[in-house]
Amino acid sequence: MEDNNKIIEIAKQHGFEIIEILGEDPFFIKDNGEFKDCGIDIRIHAATVDINIASLNKGIRNESVKQMIQCGQYAESINANTITIHPGIIGRNEPRLRKHALELAAESIGQIMDNTNVEVSVENMPVRGKFLANKVEEIEMIQEETGCSLTIDTGHGNTCGNLKEMLSLKNISYCHLNDNNGVKDQHITLGEGTLDLNLLKKIDTAIIELNNFNNVLKSKKVIDNL
Repeated sequence: MEDNNKIIEIAKQHGFEIIEILGEDPFFIKDNGEFKDCGIDIRIHAATVDINIASLNKGIRNESVKQMIQCGQYAESINANTITIHPGIIGRNEPRLRKHALELAAESIGQIMDNTNVEVSVENMPVRGKFLANKVEEIEMIQEETGCSLTIDTGHGNTCGNLKEMLSLKNISYCHLNDNNGVKDQHITLGEGTLDLNLLKKIDTAIIELNNFNNVLKSKKVIDNL
């Protein structure tokens, strides 16, 4: 929640080369021109609150897609390189409905990609049954249908026990780095959970996705010492 120039200054001061902005509504009411040509690789995590691009409710799905397109167009205006989007959730996790929701997610992602000129990257989700694309075959299906990029979250993969397979998928744009106990999506400091830190050696581009900047810096030290 710092001033934009302060965010950029802090990132450069600590040797970071990439920033991911959380693109919920409060971000869009600001003048964010400072990020344009700031010398740092800018990515945007598109809104997730009350958003579901795989909703069986057409009205909710259409509004969600509309907002993702607006996010992509906004990303272009500040020279952000990627928007990361969540693939959606299913209210009743029955095989037939889940398959249909995955098809709707792929259709929605295609619409988003058709209406933006920025890279669209889909994130793998945690283990809970309501989340789509927490299985390797599901995120592969979405990618094959749409040609989208992927954002691989290490914590999400750790809860599903499939992080190694997720990191072997093609066209990964970047990763979210965080740790957990292997059961719950906790977003704790790297090295404080059960995440196999050796898997991080396979990653080229990433952001450290935590809620406390001191823990971000602790995680950076862990990465530097790998």
